[in-house]
Amino acid sequence: MEMRGVWIPNTDCKVLNSKQRISEAVDFLARTGFNVIFPVVWSKGFTVYPSEIMRKEFGVEIDSRYKGRDPLAEMIVEAKRVGIKVIPWFEYGFVSSYNLNGGHLLAKKPEWGAVDRNGNLLKKNNFEWMNALDGEVQDFLLSLVLEVAKNYDVDGVQGDDRFALPCEGGYDGKTVELYREMCDRDPPQNAKNGQWLQWRADIITDFLARLYREVKAINPNLLVSMSPSPYDWGLIEYLQDSKAWVERKLVDMIHPQLYRRDFKSYKQLVDKLVLQFTAEQLECFSPGILLVSRGTSYRISPEHLLQAIDYNRACGIKGEVFFFYQGLRDNNDELAEVLRNGHYAMI
Repeated sequence: MEMRGVWIPNTDCKVLNSKQRISEAVDFLARTGFNVIFPVVWSKGFTVYPSEIMRKEFGVEIDSRYKGRDPLAEMIVEAKRVGIKVIPWFEYGFVSSYNLNGGHLLAKKPEWGAVDRNGNLLKKNNFEWMNALDGEVQDFLLSLVLEVAKNYDVDGVQGDDRFALPCEGGYDGKTVELYREMCDRDPPQNAKNGQWLQWRADIITDFLARLYREVKAINPNLLVSMSPSPYDWGLIEYLQDSKAWVERKLVDMIHPQLYRRDFKSYKQLVDKLVLQFTAEQLECFSPGILLVSRGTSYRISPEHLLQAIDYNRACGIKGEVFFFYQGLRDNNDELAEVLRNGHYAMI
């Protein structure tokens, strides 16, 4: 099946704000030819569904914007009505907060914070991080994923570029002690030392292996989807060894974020993918394409959009996922019309 996916966030996007908006958005996506929706369910330290785990651990069942509702349940009902798959997206992954010094998660559990080599809370691009290498933190994120997999009639689960840890992390006491035990020396001060990078990346890969195993134990038909940064930049900067993920078959679908603002740069990333992975491995790829970037004036042109899809198909890549929904609606649904009258008109 050709993947025609779209992310629905709750930042700069009001789809999840009411049942009526969800219904309208789903009808619009069905008319446009989409077959998979990735709605956010974990963002800014809060869930977008009533979570028993969050209630017990942090006393907050759901993001306050949705109190008294269950946007995920509403999305599933509407999507099933029109035959669209729903794969909940754990957008924030191991991030605790954005510019809030760890936010309410690390206020309650400071020991969960990731630490840089100077002993400070790990912060990169204004995002503050939990320690993705810590077993307790891993158990917490996994428990949210499994809570959704068990309690909702979804088609899969998705992690993204925050299912990761910035390479500057891993200098907390627990991780340093583990590294000393296993490697008989202190971690290098150079955060990008190759062996130290790989050692930490392997811990995240092993966690994904566990997540894959436990999701499949709930239901073998559930799809495990990941949307990492492109390899090998994602490995060097964020300890995401997505090549190992694919080789070890720890993902059913993978959507590397090929977020480039001109077709030539996008094409270069696709060409790199084709060289890095076999034709068989590419079967599970459908790259992420940036439609719009809020906070900047960037918006993909119809020409660039069509070129990217054409090039994907020419390279044997059977689909894409768009970031994000709102870009389809701008300028009187201009990009949706382009898709509806072009590639997505074809069955």
